[in-house]
Parts: sequence; C-alpha cells; structure tokens
Amino acid sequence: MEPLLIAVIAVVALVVLLGGLWLVRGRGSRQLQAPSDPRVTESSGSTAVLDDAPLDERLDEVDVDEPAGEPVEESLLDLEVGPKPSFFERLGKARSAFSGYLGGLVGLSKVGEDEWEELEEALIRADIGVKTSMSLISDVRAEAKENKAEDGAAVLELLKARMHKELAGKDRSLRIDDGATNVWLFVGVNGVGKTTTIGKLGKRLVVDGHKPLMAAGDTFRAAAAEQLTMWAERSGSEIVRGSEGGDPSSVIFDGVAAAAARDRNVVLADTAGRLQNKTNLMEELSKVRRVAAKEPGNVTEVLLVLDATTGQNGLSQAKVFTEAVDVTGVVLTKLDGSAKGGVVFAIESEFGLPVKLVGLGEGVDDLVDFEPAEFVDALFE
Repeated sequence: MEPLLIAVIAVVALVVLLGGLWLVRGRGSRQLQAPSDPRVTESSGSTAVLDDAPLDERLDEVDVDEPAGEPVEESLLDLEVGPKPSFFERLGKARSAFSGYLGGLVGLSKVGEDEWEELEEALIRADIGVKTSMSLISDVRAEAKENKAEDGAAVLELLKARMHKELAGKDRSLRIDDGATNVWLFVGVNGVGKTTTIGKLGKRLVVDGHKPLMAAGDTFRAAAAEQLTMWAERSGSEIVRGSEGGDPSSVIFDGVAAAAARDRNVVLADTAGRLQNKTNLMEELSKVRRVAAKEPGNVTEVLLVLDATTGQNGLSQAKVFTEAVDVTGVVLTKLDGSAKGGVVFAIESEFGLPVKLVGLGEGVDDLVDFEPAEFVDALFE
C-alpha cells in the first residue's frame, strides 16, 4: 500500500504543478496582448492629410475615440454643475491692490491737481495701461468739472461708472453656428493654460447639450495629448490626437473631418505654445488657422489664452497673435491669483478684443463667462 500511496501523491503534485504553470502562462500571454488605452488614438501626423481627397477616404486614416458605452459613475459626478464662483470672493488680490491705490481719495474734501496725477498713476500701477489710464482720467476729470464733483468719494464714483462704460456693450458670446462643424482654436504662449481651458470648456459644452470633439494639436509638449485625453474622458468628449512631433495642421484637419462625419458640432483645437517673437512659429500657427477653415471646418472662435499674472506682457502677446490668426476673444486665466486685473481694460481698449472667459480658480467649474459689471464692482467694493 505504501508504494501505491506515494505514487498517488506524486501524480496529484504533478497535476497541481502543471495546472499552476498553465495559469501563469495564460495570464502572462494576456498581459502581453493587452490593448493600449482605447482612448489614446493617433492620426497619421503626415502632411499628406492636407490634400483634397474625398472625406470618406480621409476618414479611413483617422482614429477617433468615443466614450466607451455609458459614462462611468465618476464621469457623471464630474458633469454635475457646481456653484458659480463669485467675482467678489475670487478677486481679493486685485481688489486689495486697487483699493490700496485709491483708498486715500475717499476722505478728501477736494481733489486737486496732485491727486488727479496720483489717481492716474494708480491706474497705471494696476496694469490698466498708460494709454487707457490717461483716457479714463481725462474723461472723469471732464465729467467731474461738469457735475461740480470735487470730493474724493464723488470722483471715485465717477471713475467706477466710467470703467463700467469702458467694458460695456461688447459681444462676449462664444459663437456656435447651427448645422456647421464649428472650430474653436486656442492659441497662446507656453504655460498659460490652453489645454486645461479646453478641458473645462468641453465639460461645459456637454452639460449644455453640445457634442464636442477635442483635437490634440499640441504635438510638441510632452504629455499634452495625454492631458487632453484625460479631459476628454472626464467630459464624455471624443478626441483625435497625432504622433509626438507630428504636423499639428494634420491633427486639426483630422479632427475636423472626424467631427463632421460623426455629427460633432464643436471642435476644440489645442495648439502648441509658442513665443510671440518667433516668426517661424507664428507662421506655422497661421497655417493651422487656414487648415482648420478648410471644408468642412468653420472657424467661429480663435481664443487667445493669457495668464492674468503676467499683466502688461499680455499686451505684446495679444498684438502678435491677433495679427497672425485673427483672434476673436480672450480667455484670461489665473485672474483670482493676480493683482494685475486691470489688464482687462488695456486688452479691450487697445486691441478691441473682448475678454470672453476668465479663470477664477483651479476647479472644473471655475472657468466662467466674464461679467464686466461684476468685475468692476468687485474691484471697488
């Protein structure tokens, strides 16, 4: 019996050993064959996509990611609309700086020549800009003289009303044409928050019932496409991306073609950050703009993203980018962290560009429509 028992034990051990090896091999095989993240797609990245081939043929070369099935529970939570941030609560730094400049006027019984000069200097220090500050003070002085307003409090009320008027009457809407493949192109220097702005807008568009597609045209910054892919997943948007270092115009063109074929009505097109003094890079951006407008693309917004903390440096950026790509509006990020909120006036008065969106925090719901009346009130209150 003893030899038989030993034989049985040996057979059982052999079976267990073989079964374990089979399981490990099968698991390893599955790991090697596991597909990459299905949302990370690539377009060809070659200049050949810029030809006039029929749309059906072009789409054979384009990989587009759709949200897989129903949005996961976490995505549904992401799409909940949070409370709108308050300009008053979020503009503490700008208000402190501004009121610090102007606070000395409140108790004056008469504003003299020295005080008018100090008031003008205060506006300049608040980054409203020399030209705009001089224009504001000139108008306020004339109105004060006409209304016989001499004390400091009355002068500040006139200044507040004049600043309201300066920002009033501009079209700050984001244009979406019905029945068209709308393209919103986002431009700006490095580090201003273009990709994050696109992600937050994607969520807002989905909540409003639109069907956005994101085009990862920043093919030069490491992880830019991955970052945009994450935003697409969170918002339930589609995304088209290209190979690293590829032609950004190709990616944008692929995105437009895919959006048209899949009935996506807004293409949010990211671009690589570039210095405004680099002529070759600005020429490349002009090319991206022209390609985005090729059929079936309909460029309805070119949004210049500026960092509010850079102040007057944003003016030189606005000038060059406007010349290169016909900017339609400005997105001013990090306004909550800046003491230089006066740059809004300089941008609008010197370039005629409406500030359409502002960032009042890092949260997904903190990119909001610019409300000029609330903005001015927050500076003075």
